[in-house]
Amino acid sequence: MHRLLNAAADLIFPRSCVHCADAIEDSPYDFLCAACTQELIPCLPPACKTCGYPFFGVLAGPRICPHCAELSPIFDQGKALFLAKGAGRSLLHELKYHSGFYVLNDLRMMIASTRHYLEYLQDAILVPVPLHPTKQRERGFNQSEKIANMLATATNGRSQVENLLIRHLYTQTQTRLNQNERYRNVKNAFALAPNTVLFSDKQYILVDDVFTTGSTLNACASVLRDAGATRLKVVSIGHG
Repeated sequence: MHRLLNAAADLIFPRSCVHCADAIEDSPYDFLCAACTQELIPCLPPACKTCGYPFFGVLAGPRICPHCAELSPIFDQGKALFLAKGAGRSLLHELKYHSGFYVLNDLRMMIASTRHYLEYLQDAILVPVPLHPTKQRERGFNQSEKIANMLATATNGRSQVENLLIRHLYTQTQTRLNQNERYRNVKNAFALAPNTVLFSDKQYILVDDVFTTGSTLNACASVLRDAGATRLKVVSIGHG
């Protein structure tokens, strides 16, 4: 039925790939063509325990990648869906910078067919990384919250979204900062939302769109740890 509806709609409003702009034909996804789908680099096991970055080739030594060597994570574990390069980067940019909420269904379908990622999300409280109110007014939405709601849907309701954090310091964008600058930029930027109570027996998963250095997720994890979260993981769609 989904394919029939898409075919009918395409006669009037043809869909184009968010990465290459070609027409969508014979693709498992609505907004990524078959050729660009093949360019996605999934973060499959074996992968870094901290961030989910895949190990290519033979795994030897500790299960920590070079991206996380200096992180000292406050959270227990992390996973990412794919590398934020090429087609993966285009999907995330369409969502974040062009209000392309329509790509969320493609992401949900990817997750549904990625067993290890879907199992990781089960029976958890999903906590979106918050935006500062000023930034959220400018953008009109929080992409991490949109992603968290999509993840909850992917688990068929076995996980739920709770906005447990606020961002009370307005910080500059992290895009052009190195790891040390990112750490300083987000230090003390987050706080627990009013009237929030955490439970030691609950599994909490911080949700962000992209894992880059882990500085933002670590800053959020610190707040949740101090508030009593003992089971704490992170998840992202992309790994940058």
